[in-house]
Amino acid sequence: MSASPEPSDRVRAEWRNRIAAEYGSAAITQHFVLWLIQIGASPDLIDDGLTIVRDELAHSGLSAEVYTDAGGEEPPAIDRAGLALPRRADVPLELDVLRAAVQVFCLNETVAVPLFSHLRSTTTVPSARRALDRVLRDEVRHRDFGWACLDWFLTTPMADEVPALVVADLPMLFGYLEQNYGAGGEAGDGGITDDDRAWGLAPPREYAEILRETHERDYRPRFAARGVIYPPR
Repeated sequence: MSASPEPSDRVRAEWRNRIAAEYGSAAITQHFVLWLIQIGASPDLIDDGLTIVRDELAHSGLSAEVYTDAGGEEPPAIDRAGLALPRRADVPLELDVLRAAVQVFCLNETVAVPLFSHLRSTTTVPSARRALDRVLRDEVRHRDFGWACLDWFLTTPMADEVPALVVADLPMLFGYLEQNYGAGGEAGDGGITDDDRAWGLAPPREYAEILRETHERDYRPRFAARGVIYPPR
């Protein structure tokens, strides 16, 4: 078996960040499940959400293994302030649950599927490949959970209001997505090398391109099937 390529500082920084990001996703999902319980959501959704919490914790642990393999020693930087969902005091809880379902799962987890598939396609380092194999498998379920939550809202007494509520939030939520995924479009390759790709990294411009493709391939038809029609972007 050939030796793994030498990890760069970029590799260590990325996997250290992924430890924290996956841990944060576990906390956010746990908070979201609490909200689902508080509004009396479907028990199936609650069970699925708890499974996702366990998935995210497993992803964090796998990321830590890759980070260690890459020679990382510093603990991840976890901001406790980011481990909870924001609650607006002036709106019913149902509206915050709907917004979180769309942002965290319908948007973030939907684009995560093609993104992790792309990262995995060039990954050859065994520990990184194991991590991305598990993450990609789970992200499909996490994506589907978001759309199932939206479908559940369309069975509730507020069903008639849901499309307009989502349309009103989408410009802001798409803006957040583009800050995280699309802002790297002008950053070129970000210095990413073939060795970095073997460790599961990709250039910022590829993140941006995946987001652009996701808009028309996934977001627009999935929302339209649920009566959520928004202007071209």
